[in-house]
Amino acid sequence: MFKTVLIANRGEIALRVIRTCRRLGIRTVSVYSDADAQAAHVKAADAAVHLGPAAASESYLRIDKVIAAAEATGAEAIHPGYGFLSENADFSAACDAAGIVFLGPGPDAIRTMGDKITAKQAVSSRGVPLVPGTKDADMSDDDLIAASSDIGFPVLIKPSAGGGGKGMHAVFDAAELPSALETARREAASSFGDDTLFLERLVATPRHIEVQIMADSHGNVIHFGERECSLQRRHQKVIEEAPSALLDEATRARIGQAACETAKSVGYVGAGTVEFIVGADRPDEFFFMEMNTRLQVEHPVTEEVTGVDLVELQLRVGAGEELPLTQDDITLTGHSIEARIYAEDPSRGFLPTGGRALDVVFPEGEGIRVDAGLDAGQRIVSDYDPMIAKLIVHADDRAQAIARLDGALAASAVPGIVTNIDFLRTLLALPEVVSGDLDTSIIDNLDEEQLVHPATDTHAQLAATAVFETLGRAGTQITGAVTARDQADAVGGTASAWGRPTAFRASRPDFQPTVRLDFVGAGEITVDDAAEVEFGPAPTTEFAPGVEVIARADSVTIDEDDVWHVAIDGIQHTARIFSDSGDRSIWVSTHEGVHVFTRPLADSSLTPGLEGAEVLAPMPGSVVAVKVETGDRVEQGDPLVVVEAMKMEHVLTAPAAGIVTVTAVPGGQVGLDEVLATVVDEGAAEGAAAEESAATSQPAN
Repeated sequence: MFKTVLIANRGEIALRVIRTCRRLGIRTVSVYSDADAQAAHVKAADAAVHLGPAAASESYLRIDKVIAAAEATGAEAIHPGYGFLSENADFSAACDAAGIVFLGPGPDAIRTMGDKITAKQAVSSRGVPLVPGTKDADMSDDDLIAASSDIGFPVLIKPSAGGGGKGMHAVFDAAELPSALETARREAASSFGDDTLFLERLVATPRHIEVQIMADSHGNVIHFGERECSLQRRHQKVIEEAPSALLDEATRARIGQAACETAKSVGYVGAGTVEFIVGADRPDEFFFMEMNTRLQVEHPVTEEVTGVDLVELQLRVGAGEELPLTQDDITLTGHSIEARIYAEDPSRGFLPTGGRALDVVFPEGEGIRVDAGLDAGQRIVSDYDPMIAKLIVHADDRAQAIARLDGALAASAVPGIVTNIDFLRTLLALPEVVSGDLDTSIIDNLDEEQLVHPATDTHAQLAATAVFETLGRAGTQITGAVTARDQADAVGGTASAWGRPTAFRASRPDFQPTVRLDFVGAGEITVDDAAEVEFGPAPTTEFAPGVEVIARADSVTIDEDDVWHVAIDGIQHTARIFSDSGDRSIWVSTHEGVHVFTRPLADSSLTPGLEGAEVLAPMPGSVVAVKVETGDRVEQGDPLVVVEAMKMEHVLTAPAAGIVTVTAVPGGQVGLDEVLATVVDEGAAEGAAAEESAATSQPAN
């Protein structure tokens, strides 16, 4: 077995590999960029090597730097994780040339399976079924358009290189195909450096089923059952489970054998995943999609139902050992589900978010596993994928697993960063998800109301309100009646605006005795004069006539760890205050789960008019396309600018009708909330232009 292994990756997968290496007594080496200097995977490894700037192209994707780091630290093997260089044939070859074991397949297998066209040619010789589609490489857009009539609509555009759903587009009408091909080529070239595309028939009500395989250098190949990955958004997996609720035992055996035949077609060695598409109406019929020549993000659910450490098997196979298991040794026990937690806001079209994790809260308990690479205080940057953690559960059956995952998500929070945790809970509660009647379009078909963050429970609202109202008396126990007006009188003259129990705008020194809370991503809660919250069992202050007291806050205390304890109607709640760059957030734990509130500094709404409605960059990224020119008239919803951030393209549209002024430049780098365009009401624009013309036409004095 190896003495030292370098992990050429970051975040939770790097920590996952480190965990197994430590159990086996193997020394680990992490690599990192400027952005990850204080990241969890850097601190966890036995040694760490700096690669370069935050941009992946100058750090994690630099083959020469990674090889040099392995040689400098005496690493005998490199684990690539997933993403970055994990499916790079040149990297595998470079490891071979340097005498370092690449913990994955050889370069020939990666090249064959990394190109979806050559992959199909390879597996067809082993009798693996294929979806009808184009088979030739280097087809022009005209060639693909001509071929589409033979395939039949709807069709799916897929990049020959890469994965993760990037560059994939479903097209239902022939008239839409040319523009979709243009977009797909641009995305494929940007993400993978290869704009080769091909077409497949789009299978009706498709389900995405994949099979985990492992092969050694002695000719042995076994599979570990299937995973259901049908809950996807834009072809990016969100929730995965094992086993699938769709397959019977006979189909499970056939699809597993097809996966093994796929590996044998290229002399595969190591861990890999063979992906199939299955029509929900024909569960006994499956088609090969692609093979991922690496460990998958969702590998934990397979580990949970088989009891096998797949990373350990990778290490043993890489060291030349024969697989210690046969196919008969693999049994599936219970049910496992994984939820991917992303730094993204579903209520804003799943735009990636950013910021600093003020805290990281995940539950522990029976059947709960957390694979996370995030520490409190760590920043989420746009240079890398927005996935920040995976929450995995295991239970006796699927229904218990869903309930356990929902409970675990309710107890999870990352204050300081807007995440998709609420959305994951909404997704798990959908009737078709509960019943197992899945397909890959479920998420894409959700309406806006299903994507917003749900309103939090009353107790959480009141607990957060209570904390805000008592900011002026931090460290003391509150008894008797305390209202926002009382607190305003007590602390209104203090220098610190945060000492005031009210929301405020930085540009306005005056304030009203009102507490305003924004539940992250959804609406607002306003408690005027704290009239809806009572403190103490015997209030002495009279409330305004007609005010209804909806709950009683019995006490508010703060312990030595700065944790607030709020008792409401006899139920204890805990809360913490987090501050970042002047913002203030409250995390409240209640019987309904964990809730995050923020106290806004200013009103960010924009009204079209002479000042204009500004279109802002949703996060740091680069401008890949500008769809309009200054002076153009646009309608509400028209595409204006396309920004690439966190490996995804985001189309920014006109917030209102009017005349547009564009400040974005194609290829330029933009920061968070940078103004990219401004839309001015057409009448106001014409009036301003007329005034300017009249002013300039006046004779000079």
